[in-house]
This record gives sequence, C-alpha cells and structure tokens, in this order.
Amino acid sequence: MDKQTAEKRIAYLRETLNYHIHKYYVENTNEISDYEYDMLMRELTDLENAYPELITADSPSRRVSGEADGNQFGSVSHQVRMESLQDAFSYEEIRDFDRRVKEVCPDAVYVVEPKIDGLSVSIEYHDGVFEIGSTRGDGDVGENVTANLRTIRSIPLKINKNLPLIEVRGEVYMPREVFGRLSEAQDRNGEKPFKNPRNAAAGSLRQKNPKITSERQLDIFTFNIQRLQGEEISSHKQALDYLRELGFKTVPFYKECGSIDEVIEEIKRIGEIRDTLSFDIDGAVVKVNSFSDRAKLGSTAKFPKWAAAFKYPPEEKETVLLEVEVNVGRTGVLTPTGIFEPVTLAGTSVSRATLHNEDYIKEKDIRIGDRVVLSKAGDIIPEVVRVISHKENSVLYKLPETCPSCGSKTVREEGEAAVRCINPECPAQLIRNLIHFCSRDAMDIEGLGDALAQSLIETGLVKATPDIYALKKEDIASMERMGEKSAENLIAAIEKSKENDLSKFLYALGIRHIGLKASKLLCDKFGNIDGIMKASKEDILSVEGFGEIMADSLTEFMSRDGTKDIIRRFRSFGVNTESRKQVKDSRFQGMTFVLTGALSEFTRDEASAIIESFGGKTSSSVSKKTSCVLAGEDAGSKLRKANELGIKVISEKEFSEMIK
Repeated sequence: MDKQTAEKRIAYLRETLNYHIHKYYVENTNEISDYEYDMLMRELTDLENAYPELITADSPSRRVSGEADGNQFGSVSHQVRMESLQDAFSYEEIRDFDRRVKEVCPDAVYVVEPKIDGLSVSIEYHDGVFEIGSTRGDGDVGENVTANLRTIRSIPLKINKNLPLIEVRGEVYMPREVFGRLSEAQDRNGEKPFKNPRNAAAGSLRQKNPKITSERQLDIFTFNIQRLQGEEISSHKQALDYLRELGFKTVPFYKECGSIDEVIEEIKRIGEIRDTLSFDIDGAVVKVNSFSDRAKLGSTAKFPKWAAAFKYPPEEKETVLLEVEVNVGRTGVLTPTGIFEPVTLAGTSVSRATLHNEDYIKEKDIRIGDRVVLSKAGDIIPEVVRVISHKENSVLYKLPETCPSCGSKTVREEGEAAVRCINPECPAQLIRNLIHFCSRDAMDIEGLGDALAQSLIETGLVKATPDIYALKKEDIASMERMGEKSAENLIAAIEKSKENDLSKFLYALGIRHIGLKASKLLCDKFGNIDGIMKASKEDILSVEGFGEIMADSLTEFMSRDGTKDIIRRFRSFGVNTESRKQVKDSRFQGMTFVLTGALSEFTRDEASAIIESFGGKTSSSVSKKTSCVLAGEDAGSKLRKANELGIKVISEKEFSEMIK
C-alpha cells in the first residue's frame, strides 16, 4: 500500500474507531463485536508503524503507552481555580443556602445533579485536540496526569468542534462492578485491597505506568466548563448540554429546578435511586444555573457561594453473625470473614464482611451469634460498625492456631496484627504465589494471568511454582480457551523469563518485607543468590535501608529447607540466579540522584540504570543527603525543595555531558 492510500485508510480507521469508542464507552452500546474492533485497531496500528510520519496525538492507537515511563508527575497551574463545595447535611441547611442565594439573586434557578464519588480532574483541548489533563490538587496547582487520562476511553482525544480552547472539569471514577473484580484480584494476590471505588480511582489514575491505569478500566463524567473560547455559554444546563454535543460523557442526569422545594424533591429522588446506580455517589449537588448570577454571588476563600453539596447519611442495617470463614493469603496471612444473615445495603444483598484481624475482633468484642450493625458508609466493602448484643454463653472469636489449609501451626509475630501460616508449601498460598511470581514487576510472564494460573493448579500441571518451567506446549494447548498459538506464546514468555535479572527473581519469590527496590539492593551487595542465602543478619543490616524486620524476614526465609529445594529446582530449569548489573566505572560512587519532571532523552528507568552503572543510586525524595537533582520539563515540588536546600540541579543536557 502506498503512502497516499495508507493516509486515506488511516483517516477512515480513526474515524470508525472513534465512533465505536464513543458508542461503547459514552453511550453504553456497541454495534460491532470486540473481535471486529480489535481487528480495526490492529490494522490502524500496523499502518501507523509502517508510516510513522502519519501518527497523530489524537489517534485512537495512542491511548495506552506500552511501557512505563516512570516519570514523577509534573505540576499544572489551573487558570481557573478548581473549587471544592460546601457540604449540607440536612434539608434545612439546603434551605439556608437558598435564602443566602435569594438575598442576592431573587430569581435564581438551580440545577441538581448527582455528586460522583471520584477524583476531580481538568482536561484542556486546544484546537479541538486533547492536550493536557491534571488533578485538582489544592485547587490552584494539580498534577499532570495527561498520559493516564488518555487511557480512559470515554475521554475524547478529539472533540466534535475545532474550538480554540475548552477546559472541562470532570470526575474520574471506578464503576462498582470493576471495583468488585479488582478487590477480588487483590485479595487473591495477598494485596491490601482499596477501601472503596473512590480510593481505587485515585490510586489507579496516579500510577506511574499508564498501562496499569488502562487495565483498571476507569471512567469519567464531565460536569463543568472551566474555560471556553469560540462559543458563548450563559448557564450551567446549557454547558452540560453543549458538552454532550461535543462528545463528552456528562453526569448521567441533571434537572433544572425553579424552587427550593423542587430542589429538595430531586435530592430525595436521587437518594432513593442511588443504590441502583452502577457507580458510587456521595451526595447531590445544587448549583445556581445562570453564570451571571454566579458572578454576582462570588466565592468565599474556600467555596463558591452559588453551589452546595447535600451529603446522604450512611446506611446501616442490623443482622446476625452466623459464622466466621478464614482464608489464607499469598503471604500466609489468615483473613477472617464474617458470614451474616443477608441484608440489603446500598442496593445489594450483603451476607459477608471482612473482620480484618484479631485486634479488630477484640476491639469490637465480636462473637459468633452476635447481633451487629453493618454499614457501607459510602464504601463498597461492608464492615461491622458495632455489636448490639451477644448470644448467651458466647465467647470472643479467636483465629485458629493451625492453618485451615495445610494444618501447620500459625504464628503471630510481635508488633504485627496478622496471624499467618509460615509453611512455604501451603496449598492455599500456591495460587497467590504463582500469580505474584508471574506478575509484571516479578518474572513478567505475559499471558499467565489469574484464570490460567488457577486452571494449571486445578489440573495438577503445577503443584509448586517451579513447575511452570516444566510445562510443555501440548500441556497448554489442551486447556480450555487455549490453542496452539497461545500455548506457543506462553512457552516463549516462560523461556524468556529465565534470563531476567536476579533482582526480579528474588522479588518474585515473595519474601515478606522485601520489595523490588530492596531486591535490587541485595543483588548489588551480594551479586548472586548464593551470596544472599549465605548472608548473615549482620551482613544484611549493612545494606543501606535495611532494618531488623527486613533482615529477620530474609534470613528466616533463606534458612528454610523448603526455600533451598525450590531455588535448587529453579536452577535446574535454567533460571538466572546472578546479578546482571554492570558497573562501568565509579564516577557517581557515593552520589544519590533524584529524577523529576518529564525527561525527553531518557525514560526514568533508563536514566536510573545509567546512574547505577556508574556506581550511583537514585531516590524518590529530595533530602539533605541528595547529591544531585536531574530536572526535566514541568518539574514541580521536588525541584522547589532542591532549590530551597541548595542542592545541585542539572538538566538533561548536563547529565548527558556527565555520562560521556
């Protein structure tokens, strides 16, 4: 295909894909299958790879970055302050708000809309193209999260009108169904789940790797126009209608109300249907409709005087604790879950709630047979608020002294709330260990996800983590939803993982308190797995950043017979157990670098690797111990702190000179 033909085809594919993206992610309908969509996207990507000069920033293929850039978020100054709202907790407070408004604007009309429980962001479009996105921050300065916002499919990369400038404000949220799946996955992996969808949305949007943000399936509702050039808008309702015309996904419903009684009725109606919604709301927002009225009313130092947020009280229900179920996580932690007589909370039937740990149970004096109060209090995960009464002759519930999965004795270490099983061969820990071992930061075995890991264990193909290296193509191809090509790709990914640096393998072993950074430090110090296994507690404490807890955890893990057997098996399959770090010279010996802002010549990982190759190290925070700050574009608070402390700041150009 020649360039001219390719250009026409690319234009067609972009228009078609954007149409279907809008249908699916904004209008919640689909006209083609996922497979057809994927084939269109693949064709576009292939053509753009063939003609990279035809790639544009608003292409649907540009939404997700394939690699982590690791950059800290730069700062963005808001041209229009992103104000928060004054809360109201009763209808009388809403009437007081109305009286204050009517004193200045007697004929004021309101718009009432749901208050989405998410993270507020600003998105700027220049000449109709999405250019920059940022968090609310303190209202005046937020974080630059452009790359991550581009992964949200309901945000148009190009709007339907070529406006010189439009800045919109929206709320990024995580749908309840998505949050439920994420919580289950985190629980299976032994990770601490997000407390609620709002926290999950905030944590997912602030990932350093946009690809992770994309996998979290965030969504957005836009609800305000902050700045606009090329069009005149005079009211809030008109602005919302206009946002829909431009292709934005706006708050799902909003109503114009001529009186405060109408406002209160709409607040009540939203409260009645909130449990049926697919997303969390924590209230209803009342806004003066007319922009000229808003200008007259103005703002306080904290809030606009033309808006108020009514907050719904948390819902609580009484029920009975029937029994306690105990599950074993990846790190061996025993997690108690209460099984209750079913009650309806936030529109769903609830019969289970986490009891967290022994301290939580003791604090609330929880016993089987108790009559208790459950609440979601705006959270998706129900909890016991309080115990109302105990069943006669009941006793405080205690976690079992033996593991419910393998029967090994459980332990509770001093200073920890968790009771855990320390048997490395515990069957309940195998699935979680396997998922962690294959994860991106560990051995990065692409294609071996949660479902396949479960199937491999259930079929008996994997009885211990090293067994994945004994898998054959025919073993995989014969499994449900797998074929020859998928099996071939997975075996290739497993083989590739054998060449990983020792630091990834060490992290993949899932040693308590030993994260990826600690694994790298250990590899730098001891060079290979034998050196780490032989290291004494005193040797480990000599590694910078290591304390008693980390040293004890590592030495205890390495001294187990089971650990030695597992590492012996990994070696027999050809898994690398040597550090691949190469130090060119020691020009940065004893120096600590902090990287901030957007780098153009290097990724964050590349710059860090270069610094380490010359004997230096990197840190995520600026302190008096920092030797040098490498500052890219839009460097924010770290650059300011470096200047305050008088720490040397260098540009990428200067850094390039230093590493010649």
